[in-house]
Amino acid sequence: MNLPNKLTLARLFLTFGFLIFFFTTFPFSETLALVLFVVASITDLYDGRIARRDKLITNFGILMDPLVDKILICSAFIAFVDRGLMPAWMVILIVARELAITGLRLLAVSKNVVLAADRSGKHKTISQMVAIISILVLISYPEWGGWARVVFEFPLFGSPWTHWFTELSKWVAVLFTVLSGSLYLWGNRSIYMHDL
Repeated sequence: MNLPNKLTLARLFLTFGFLIFFFTTFPFSETLALVLFVVASITDLYDGRIARRDKLITNFGILMDPLVDKILICSAFIAFVDRGLMPAWMVILIVARELAITGLRLLAVSKNVVLAADRSGKHKTISQMVAIISILVLISYPEWGGWARVVFEFPLFGSPWTHWFTELSKWVAVLFTVLSGSLYLWGNRSIYMHDL
C-alpha cells in the first residue's frame, strides 16, 4: 500500500479516535479531540498532493479519499448536533449536499465519467474545517489554563472574539456548502438529466 493510501486509512482511524475523545469526559478529552481532528485534516491536505506529485493515484485512493473526507466532516458535524453545538438544520444541509455529490459521482462512474473536484468544492472543504476547528477550540480552551482565557475571551465587538468568530464560521461553512453543491450539480447536469 502506498503512502497516500496509508494516509487515507490513517484519517479514517483518526476519525474514530476523534469521536471517542469527543464523547468522553475525562480531563483534556476535548483537547485531544481537537488535536486528532487537526491531524486528520493535515492528512487530507497531503495525501492528494503526494499522490499527484509521485504519480501514486490508484482506484482505491480515487474511491476512498473523498469518502473518508466525508466521513470525517459529517461525523464531526453530526456529533456537534448531539452536544447542542450546532443547529440540526445546518448539519442536514451539509450532510445532504455531501450525499448528493457522492450520488452524482457514483452515477458518473456508472457512465464511465470521472468528475474531478472543482475550486468551489475545495473552498467548501476549507470553510467546513475552519468551522469544525473553531467549535472544537471554543469548547476545549477552558482546559488550557488562565492564559487561554485571556487569549480566547479577548473582547472584540463587545463579546469574546472566539464566540462570534465560531458563529460566523458556521454560517460561512453552510453558505459555501450549499453554493458549491448547487454549482456542482448544475455544472454536471448532463450526467443525470438524461435519466429524468
